[in-house]
Amino acid sequence: MQIKQDIHCPNCGSYAQRQYCLQTHLIQTQCPVCDYLMVNCSRTGRVVEAYAPGLYARR
Repeated sequence: MQIKQDIHCPNCGSYAQRQYCLQTHLIQTQCPVCDYLMVNCSRTGRVVEAYAPGLYARR
């Protein structure tokens, strides 16, 4: 079963969508405006996959 939720994108602030998959315990957040993607585990919080072209890692 999947639950969908409309949220604000943590990257650009536009409307994005968050999907919770109860069988696999994965949370996927994606934004069509800035191409943000974050997939993480709801049990451990570990990031499975991430893509955010506008975010840069600090050095």
